Amino acid sequence: MSRARTVGSKWVKTKVLLRNKELRKFVPETRIYSRNNLLQMLIKYKMVYVKPDHGTAGNGIIRVVKSDKYHFQAGKVAKTFGTFQNLFAALNKAKLKRFYLVQQGIHLLTHQKRIFDIRIMVQKNQIKTWETTGYIGRVAHPKKIVTNFHNSGKPLPLELLLSSYVNGQKKKDYIHSLRKLGYRIAKHYQTSYPGFKEIGIDIGIDKKLKPWVLEVNTSPDPFIFNQLHDKKMFFKALHYARANGRFLRLRRK
Repeated sequence: MSRARTVGSKWVKTKVLLRNKELRKFVPETRIYSRNNLLQMLIKYKMVYVKPDHGTAGNGIIRVVKSDKYHFQAGKVAKTFGTFQNLFAALNKAKLKRFYLVQQGIHLLTHQKRIFDIRIMVQKNQIKTWETTGYIGRVAHPKKIVTNFHNSGKPLPLELLLSSYVNGQKKKDYIHSLRKLGYRIAKHYQTSYPGFKEIGIDIGIDKKLKPWVLEVNTSPDPFIFNQLHDKKMFFKALHYARANGRFLRLRRK
């Protein structure tokens, strides 16, 4: 068993999730990037994301779509190709020479025509048990495919973002189910990494309101919650982070 406090590899983190039969259904199909895997995944899903195994803030992520032609977008740059071979050649030029993955594309819910996903924060509390301390929506820049705050994404209250899809007690119950999913993931991760005290889970919601675990962050930033008008989650997440040995020096904005 490893006691590392962080795991950078998305591939390793995906394999950890797949070990749990209850959590496996929430994980988009993910394969090691290759010509054959990319082609098979495009035929199967029509949309995939090509992402570096190591990377932060959504940097290096490329969306690839198969319709009558092939399309890819990296950052604000979008290109179209008539053949798969031309697409594949362009992708190999666009991505850096490092280990990449290809992941099933999820058609995310939108807010004002901009896709959004969710960050769930789970931390060890004062009695050393896991607690879901925060949740927040992240809306993509209109011209970008990633939602990360440090890549022009806009953090907004999850309650607001879900209002077009679910309301009242159903919305409260749905958010509770997301908080519970985050807790279950943290408990499972501890079986492989007992030294972990915090994780952040990026969850995408599809048109049928099914949650998908897009990524697990083993060094989550609590400061995203400071973007909310209500600071309760921010103060709790930061307090727990400091109690767990992080951000011990005061950070000034």
